[in-house]
Amino acid sequence: MSDLFDEGEEQRRTPPPEPRRSRALIITAVVLVVGFFGLTTFSAFWTNRAWYEVVDYSRVFTTLLWTRVGLFAVFGGLMGLVVGLNMYLAFRFRPLYRPPSPEQGSLDRYREVVVPIRLWLTIGVAALFGLFAGTSASSQWRQYLLWSNGGDFGSQDAYFGRDIGFYVFDLPWLHYVVDSAMAFTVIGLLMAALVHYLFGGIQLQTRHDRLSGSAQVHLSVLLGVFVLLKALDYWLDRFDLVNDKGSLLTGMTYTGENAVLPAKNILLGIAVICAVLFFLNVWRRTWMLPSVGLALLVLSSILLGMIWPAIIQQFSVNPTEADKEAPYIKANIDATRAAYDLEDIEVEPYTASTDVGGSGLAQLASSTDSVPLVDPQVVNATFDQLQQVRSYYSVAPVLDVDRYDIEGTERALVLGVRELDQAGISEGARNWTNLHTVYTHGNGMIAAYANQRGEDDVDEQSEIPWAEGRGAGQDALENLDSEGYEDRVYFGEQSPDYSVVGKPSDGAQDVELDLGDASSDEGTTVTYDGAGGVEVGNIFSELMFALRFGEPNFLLSGRVHENSKVLYHRQPAERVERVAPWLTVDADPYPAVIDGRIVWILDGYTTSDRYPQAERESFDTMIDDSLADDSAFGTLPTDEINYMRNAVKATVDAYDGTVNLYAWDESDPVLEAWRNAFPGTVQDRDEIPDSVLEHLRYPEDLFKTQRYQFARYHVTDAEDFYRGADRWAVPEDPYQRGSYQPPYRLFIDDPTIDEGETWSMTSVFTPFDRANLAAFMSVDSDATDDNYGRIRALQLPSEQVDGPSQVASDMANADNVRRELLAFNAGETKPTFGNLLTLPVNDGLMYVQPVYAVRQLSDASYPILQFVIVSYGGRVGIGNSLEQALGDVLGVDPGDVIDQTPGGPGGGGQNPDPGTREEQIAALLAQAQQAFEDADAAYRDGDTVEGARKTEEARDYIEQAFELSDQAGDGGGNGDAGSASGSEG
Repeated sequence: MSDLFDEGEEQRRTPPPEPRRSRALIITAVVLVVGFFGLTTFSAFWTNRAWYEVVDYSRVFTTLLWTRVGLFAVFGGLMGLVVGLNMYLAFRFRPLYRPPSPEQGSLDRYREVVVPIRLWLTIGVAALFGLFAGTSASSQWRQYLLWSNGGDFGSQDAYFGRDIGFYVFDLPWLHYVVDSAMAFTVIGLLMAALVHYLFGGIQLQTRHDRLSGSAQVHLSVLLGVFVLLKALDYWLDRFDLVNDKGSLLTGMTYTGENAVLPAKNILLGIAVICAVLFFLNVWRRTWMLPSVGLALLVLSSILLGMIWPAIIQQFSVNPTEADKEAPYIKANIDATRAAYDLEDIEVEPYTASTDVGGSGLAQLASSTDSVPLVDPQVVNATFDQLQQVRSYYSVAPVLDVDRYDIEGTERALVLGVRELDQAGISEGARNWTNLHTVYTHGNGMIAAYANQRGEDDVDEQSEIPWAEGRGAGQDALENLDSEGYEDRVYFGEQSPDYSVVGKPSDGAQDVELDLGDASSDEGTTVTYDGAGGVEVGNIFSELMFALRFGEPNFLLSGRVHENSKVLYHRQPAERVERVAPWLTVDADPYPAVIDGRIVWILDGYTTSDRYPQAERESFDTMIDDSLADDSAFGTLPTDEINYMRNAVKATVDAYDGTVNLYAWDESDPVLEAWRNAFPGTVQDRDEIPDSVLEHLRYPEDLFKTQRYQFARYHVTDAEDFYRGADRWAVPEDPYQRGSYQPPYRLFIDDPTIDEGETWSMTSVFTPFDRANLAAFMSVDSDATDDNYGRIRALQLPSEQVDGPSQVASDMANADNVRRELLAFNAGETKPTFGNLLTLPVNDGLMYVQPVYAVRQLSDASYPILQFVIVSYGGRVGIGNSLEQALGDVLGVDPGDVIDQTPGGPGGGGQNPDPGTREEQIAALLAQAQQAFEDADAAYRDGDTVEGARKTEEARDYIEQAFELSDQAGDGGGNGDAGSASGSEG
């Protein structure tokens, strides 16, 4: 009877076996899912490796791969070993006899389950924690490579006497190693305690002997190791004080040096003593002393690490903060200026004259080519409408500005690449074949002279180069062979995710749609034959790409054949970031025509957030402005930086995607470390071709970062810095509230030096929380010039000088401007204000702003440059050109009296009655205009001597005109001086 009862009970406890068919289906499903994800992962790996081989940077791929695999294996293996070993030891030294108790009785069922599978369970738990640790470690490849390849900066921090390389290269990695060791110990401790508890080594429901002897020894050793590692962590934390971000500054402060640093040293000592007490507990078998030590450590960390520094700050520092923090502020100033390369910025006092006249204005007016009236943001729609040709082409939202030598004269040009925009393809044609094998590339580059107007008041925009069938322009760039010009753009900022290109061996017709003759209604077809692209010549490759892109047409479509290539990772910034993943890439790649090819040029930065005592700030915040692109590429795990160098110049060929990296700042220790980690990937600076060097320029994001920091750190005296009375700010864009005004590229004539016009990037400052002007800042941007990178700031006097927002208001409210714009405001064509440029002129500052007319009720409308507004010397002028606007400032129109010009078209070389003062001024301006035209003609004929002579003659005429205007007092007829009375510059 008892046997029958036992058999029935066993049957009730044992669940009925699953049907074999269900079990087989589950196993099959699991295998399929695991196989699919495994194959997908392998396809991503294979296609990435193939891409790196094609771009000839396979060493980058292998270095990254083996570094990450090595870190994963080492740290994952250590975590698994620590967890598995501690679980094994806890089971190995379990008590052989467990006194009966309700607690142990409740654990019996778990022991029965665990014991038969304890080996596999230990391996599984160890592998799981090892997977987490390995994954975390593999993401630390940057810190490891910098630690293993970094060197010295050659300078030391102000408080610990350590080379800066210790903080940038070594300290982050040491922190990670110590933190990982602490994590290993904690996880090992928890798993060991769990096993001890399960098998009776720890009994919580007994009053005495809650821990067995082996459990006590085991846990004491682990706790001792953990506290000892914490002591090492306290030692490293001491060095973090020079990078501690506070409300006043980043770095060491009075409280940090006199309260936090001693506290760290004391806590370090207490932690060592506490660790020794835990180790002694192996023999003493009492928890009294270790518990007291641990409690003392916790209490001390609260009292010394939190409360004591707060007391010092509140009662010792705050009452006399300026005096107490002065040496730390000075150290912060010095470190910040060094970290952002601000030390050599030249600050010159500058007085903005209120006089209209002066030779400086004549010099500016004689160089009208240097004033970019074409706004790179506004004319995007104009480029699209006039040169888009077809709906599936487009240019970037914000165009680029570069300079070209055209017939012996350097001219500023606004440039846009005509890229493929698949959003413009009709809905019915948006199938896989068209999107990925027909519409594959853009065509050509479009350009406009930065300040020149075409006929009928339409911007003169022409395609560069003027190859046959590509545009109506007549000029040509000297460095361009129009017959060999490759205009196809397969790699650009708007390129599709991927395209399948290549011609089959059977001689089938080309299928890629090309622009062909822009004047024709029909495009032509071509086939890509460049070196870029990964070959898809077999079924295995087709399968890999089908899995990568989730597209079965790689296996099914006849457009994928034995000669096919796949183009992917096509954005220039993305390509550079992939071959140099340690770079932060500038958000603005710009195109250039170099040796008959369109080439994208990019700037790469080495950055760090560990430069001791330097001010740390969000990179996105520093480079933000009204033109900023949110799609900037970056490599730092954190957005905050406090060190930046333009370490690399990169080029990406728009046709075949070739990437070249050139060292630019070869003195940068961070670049040196990365070149050691990835040897052969960055070419030396002297290997930059001259044709590329001519188009290199000072990088935009670096300049924006420097101007952001210089707004505060132009002050070098600690007391003045603390008061903040002379603090500057980057002004707000007058036409886009909430965003900084962007810097502008143009030729300027710096009045503080005598070097002629300089290709520069410029910006201005206002006093903090005020709208008037504080300073004008420019950087020499011509990479072929020895002065490249020289930054100068013209500091204005303390009296009121209008800033951009005030001048914009004055311009909009001037009576003459309002009269001219009234017709537009009243009709369906609305005015759009372009970039407000600030230009230094000998004894003052001139503001120049283009105004565009845009028809609001038409989808096909585009901005047309209609007016130019000038503000100078407290007067506002408006005209259809810069010369006319200058004439309006003086109260005359040179075009009205051109026939009366002495020596001009109607003067016959005689000197008729000079007439009124206004007529004399008008005649002089007309002579200047004629001289400019003669100079342009001479330059076009290659007669640079005559061109220079005519230019100088024009300057003399304009100088005489302004001298006459000075004598006339306030005779500024059309320029409403009253409405702009606050504009002193």
